[in-house]
Amino acid sequence: MSNLPPVFLAVDTTEASRARALIRAAQPHIAGVKLGLEWFCANGLSSTGSLMAECGLPLFLDLKFHDIPNTVAAAVKAVAPLQPALLTVHAAGGLAMLAAARDAAPAATQLVAVTVLTSLDAADLGATGVTEDTAAQAVRLADLARAAGLDGVVTSAREVSSLRARWPEGLLVVPGVRPAGADAGDQKRVMTPREAMAAGASVLVVGRPISAADDPAQAAASIAAELAAWA
Repeated sequence: MSNLPPVFLAVDTTEASRARALIRAAQPHIAGVKLGLEWFCANGLSSTGSLMAECGLPLFLDLKFHDIPNTVAAAVKAVAPLQPALLTVHAAGGLAMLAAARDAAPAATQLVAVTVLTSLDAADLGATGVTEDTAAQAVRLADLARAAGLDGVVTSAREVSSLRARWPEGLLVVPGVRPAGADAGDQKRVMTPREAMAAGASVLVVGRPISAADDPAQAAASIAAELAAWA
């Protein structure tokens, strides 16, 4: 991933025509495309492969697998024909599940574990019985992913600095990135693209600031220019 620009466009739609239009608009300014549950449940393996072949960009397949080890391993093998550059599992699935996913993943796929969703804060964690704050929980789950031999984690920008210090070589994928002045939406722990990269992010995931913009191409270009100026 180090030879690629740092931004993956989150294409959160079920409509193929909408997905294609967004990718075309942003393509000169992004490293790849993130497709998640919304897209995959509506379109499946074949349509996902066709879309990615058409655009020619790396795929971040964000399906957040979380089940028993055997089921997760089988799911990882099922999506392997898509040759995703990045694939997500939930770190909360435990060491055995993470190791099973790692063993099933294609060599060219970087497997990253979701720590604490960026839509959650300490109060949300407490409601699920987790007494630690988001930072401590993210560290705990990142340590688990590292022990299982994964390539990195998905984490809020608010935790990325401490995780970078703890895991210097880890791939730290940061969603919930919002340019200055943008609406945070349902994201509770956000930073600007420049702040996230300065904190130690490897890859940024940007969705609505581009996809919901009046001019997605210009929005993507502005983010790329902000990062270029920082670098």
